[in-house]
Amino acid sequence: MVADISSGLLASARQLGSATLHEAGGKRGALPSGIKPLRDDWRIAAPAFAVVGPARDNLWLHRAIYAAPRGSVLLHGCGADAEAGYWGGIMANAARECGLAGFVTEGGVRDVEELRSLDWPIFTRNVCIKGTTKRVDGAGSLGASVLIGDILVNTGDLVVADADGVVVVARADVERVVAAGVEREREERDIVARLKRGERTLDIYKLPAGA
Repeated sequence: MVADISSGLLASARQLGSATLHEAGGKRGALPSGIKPLRDDWRIAAPAFAVVGPARDNLWLHRAIYAAPRGSVLLHGCGADAEAGYWGGIMANAARECGLAGFVTEGGVRDVEELRSLDWPIFTRNVCIKGTTKRVDGAGSLGASVLIGDILVNTGDLVVADADGVVVVARADVERVVAAGVEREREERDIVARLKRGERTLDIYKLPAGA
């Protein structure tokens, strides 16, 4: 158990996926849609460890690898500057060895072929070969909070990511949102069964048929 989210809740969240939990949570918590996995089969459901660093600098990310608890996902804010490769093969190998669950950034990454071969999930807004600095005077933070798009994420919040995108569920809401997601999935299975019996979406959802 990491950040007080049980392994059962994490497994359920991972199976439900980002789109279902976004809807179940009242359409809240979606990170910018440009943040996507380097491989479509990658999925994450893990507590966030927030890391903030200056634009085009990755010293705080090196620090985060060793500060984050095992089983957590690094959630990286950099002022939305994606014109740099903040993360690459060396850092991914280090984070994997430390038992972290994955990496999500509003910035860019590089060494893409190597990253894909590691089978360790990475979600990024961009692929960029430009290198970064490591400024000892650069302002940043570890294990506090990070603003990505218009979503403020606190360390310990649940991050669920897959090919559809990334959603964040506040820690206090995890049990409720996962339960609502399970119910939503059950309802959708019933709708699919009705469609297979010949019913129409217009009738099921009571939608106007138009002219």
